[in-house]
Amino acid sequence: MDESGDHGLNSINPDFPVFTLAFCVFRKTDYIDSIVPTVERLKFDFWGHDAVVLHEADIRKQTGAFSLLRRSPALRASFFERLNGVIAGAPFDVIAATIDKHRLLAKYPTTAYNPYEVALLFCMERLLEFLANRFQTGRTVQIIFESRGKNEDRDLEVEFRRICTNGGSWGYRRMDFRRMSFEALIVPKAANSSGLQLADLVARPIALRTLRPDQPNRAYELIEPKLRYEKVFP
Repeated sequence: MDESGDHGLNSINPDFPVFTLAFCVFRKTDYIDSIVPTVERLKFDFWGHDAVVLHEADIRKQTGAFSLLRRSPALRASFFERLNGVIAGAPFDVIAATIDKHRLLAKYPTTAYNPYEVALLFCMERLLEFLANRFQTGRTVQIIFESRGKNEDRDLEVEFRRICTNGGSWGYRRMDFRRMSFEALIVPKAANSSGLQLADLVARPIALRTLRPDQPNRAYELIEPKLRYEKVFP
């Protein structure tokens, strides 16, 4: 799981007033046999090692390790062609929720809904449904989160446990999360998880689709066939 945008409501960025959570769901055999080797080969082909972390913001701004993209238009085009191929060809499913923060405040002016918590609940509900439909009831399911700091990680763990013990609900939906054993693993970006990097790469295009639906969005077009659930709220 990764995110795009910030979940704060006190000061909303006028250029990016949305918050998106994106879950990338992998079969472990696909992850081991296909996804990790493909991501690693991309890194070795362009950098000669696998210590690079595919971070959407750094790629977009061509900073850090991705400053090499400034060397030539041909190199940049080759990299994006390969990266797009990795994303398009990787076997995984996407579950995402985007919160429009202005609309959230307008609709619920007296309720302090946290966009992160709302999006997490929506995604967890659909993840439970998605896995149950694939006969995973009773299994242990790990969800990998990127560490965002001591306080934020603590708040995330509290909210995650609340959802998993059926303490979170929205409207008429009452999902029984105890049908599976969900585990939260919070790891730093430096862990260099291929799954986390793919989640990072898909989150912003999904957010931009909500923010500017008429704008060309090649990245979203690559992701769209993998989308099993996409909610915009309110």
